[in-house]
Amino acid sequence: MVSRFMRFFRWALVAALLTQACAPHGSGAAALSTERSPETTLYFVQITDTHLGDRDHVARTRKLVDQINALPYDIACVVHTGDIFADNLTHATAREEGLGVLKRINAPLHLLPGNHDILEASLEDTLRIYTREVGPLIHQAEYRGVVLIFAYTEPAAMGFSVPGYEPLKAMEAAFAQAAGKPIILFHHRPAVDDYYEFALHPGWDPKGRSALESLLRAHRVQAVITGHFHRDELHWLDGIPIFAAPPVAAYWGRQASFRLYEYRDGRLGYRAVYLQE
Repeated sequence: MVSRFMRFFRWALVAALLTQACAPHGSGAAALSTERSPETTLYFVQITDTHLGDRDHVARTRKLVDQINALPYDIACVVHTGDIFADNLTHATAREEGLGVLKRINAPLHLLPGNHDILEASLEDTLRIYTREVGPLIHQAEYRGVVLIFAYTEPAAMGFSVPGYEPLKAMEAAFAQAAGKPIILFHHRPAVDDYYEFALHPGWDPKGRSALESLLRAHRVQAVITGHFHRDELHWLDGIPIFAAPPVAAYWGRQASFRLYEYRDGRLGYRAVYLQE
């Protein structure tokens, strides 16, 4: 009996010494080995390409706003990724009616212009009205430690100039201001080739596209969220996903929809929510 007890005691002592030798050193080491950092969960909504002032798009948008307001989630904000209007920004009635519908959204609303909002062909007038009546060309907001940047990028995409505004320099300054926090970039036109009519077509001016890609690689950009294509697409720049969302507008027989995004610990997913016709 004593012999068995001594063998057991020796094995127990060896096991205890091995456990102590393999354990992390320092105060609180055991707790650190089991604790997880708190999760960052952020919900936000994207709508795009409403083309307000044409067809039944105001009515469609009004119904989607009701659905967004009824979501059973803690929505941090709603982002419109451009083509708010249908080449009619200068028409006061269409502009005021469209903005009135969007302002019914309960969550904070962020707007950015697309190619059918600020028109290259009437740049001075549409630029002046947009910045006076709708919002800035670039701005940012932080929610739950994630920096969202909303940028007008059409000049870089299409190779034209806007007095006093250089999109790539403005984005670089915004990225730097994020100070290392995770970034999600929102703009209108994806910096990828556009596929339609059974062929690829250049989406951006090559110089502008290359400069944007360099910026995205150099900063902590988690994702890029766009519209413009009027269809669902997902592309990648290295490890950065580039989302293109379908529209609210009815062109090409599209069913109106919006996206509910969930950002959790560096990963971004979404659910598509459709307007029932």
